[in-house]
Amino acid sequence: MTTNWNDADGTLLGTHEDGVLTITLNRPESLNAVTGAMLQGIYDRVLEAAADDDVGAIVLTGAGRGFCAGGDVKAMSGGSERAPTMEARLDPLRRRMEVSRLLHDIPKPTIAMVRGPAAGAGLSLALACDMRMADPSVKIVTAFARVGLSGDFGGTWFLTQLVGPAKAKELYLASPTVLADEALRLGIVNRLYEADALAAETQAFAAKLASGPRIALAHIKRNLNAAETGTLAASLDLEALHHARCGMTEDHAEAAKAFVEKRVPVFQGR
Repeated sequence: MTTNWNDADGTLLGTHEDGVLTITLNRPESLNAVTGAMLQGIYDRVLEAAADDDVGAIVLTGAGRGFCAGGDVKAMSGGSERAPTMEARLDPLRRRMEVSRLLHDIPKPTIAMVRGPAAGAGLSLALACDMRMADPSVKIVTAFARVGLSGDFGGTWFLTQLVGPAKAKELYLASPTVLADEALRLGIVNRLYEADALAAETQAFAAKLASGPRIALAHIKRNLNAAETGTLAASLDLEALHHARCGMTEDHAEAAKAFVEKRVPVFQGR
């Protein structure tokens, strides 16, 4: 069964199919430049999905020819997004940036499906996801230095994790445009598909994850997230805890039984 929704102003669209929630940024005329309302909408929908047993994976994408151009530079130049004090700027930005933490930390797989430009805060949102699927039109650019800004939504941290500190500094300080083949080589995108196959391949990949052993996948993600900043000793302890927990699930028992019976396991997320 497929269900669809859209936010009140139509700038976010959603589809729920085969256990996969797809959230689409829908401002194609501005390459899906994000607004505060859109960021809050993404946060709210992902937070709801965290507690929804019918959602096993989340895909974030953009309508039209681009993923997301980042913040609305036209609004910035017109002053509509300027605040009179440092506090008035800082507090709302910190709240909005929580969407990156949520995409990274939610115990369900998150996937960015990227066409065309992913720039600035848009790139940061894609990097906050666990994986990125793209087609040959993808254009990765940090963009912040080009508009006299330093970066937000966790992009400096996520990119450093993916490509290492020296390359991340190059991509932020010089702000070159990274095209599809280099993005794949650097590990910024996980897989490249032909343009007409991207949506179907991403949906199939996400649906496969959604039908998997969800408790185990959640603990795998927790292990990997902890390993980004933790020690070996801490990782070993966490792995032991989570491995023992997963060994008590119905999904593990089903997988073991299916292995003996030489059939595909049917997971229930229990």
